[in-house]
Amino acid sequence: MRRKSLIYVITAIVLILVFFMVKDTFNQPGTEDMKAGFKEVAKYRNANNTGPVQRIYVVTVKDSVWKEMEDYGNLMPHTKYGSTKVYFFMAKANVPQTLEPGAINFDPSFNKDCIALYEKSAMSQVAFNKYPL
Repeated sequence: MRRKSLIYVITAIVLILVFFMVKDTFNQPGTEDMKAGFKEVAKYRNANNTGPVQRIYVVTVKDSVWKEMEDYGNLMPHTKYGSTKVYFFMAKANVPQTLEPGAINFDPSFNKDCIALYEKSAMSQVAFNKYPL
């Protein structure tokens, strides 16, 4: 009888732990929970699946909350030995609609409107720069 009650207690504890793990998995914060009002305008990903993958994003924000911009960049996909760049622009600003690979990713006429740049390098080193261009 005592052994049976021990099994019930252990089963109940395991079920409670599983419940909380599943609950936490589905309640992770995402970009839609941030207050800066992020909207992805343009993105580029090279077709190279065997070598370094280059990802470039242009995102508009309603408010320049620097910490949230860096958090948004951390949530963006990144491939080992690849690079990820996220350019941030204000929502009402002049924003590029197309992106190109390489060192210069859009027409330099948009440089004055870029308020921040998040970069994650091939070795996963993060750089967040305010008014980078």
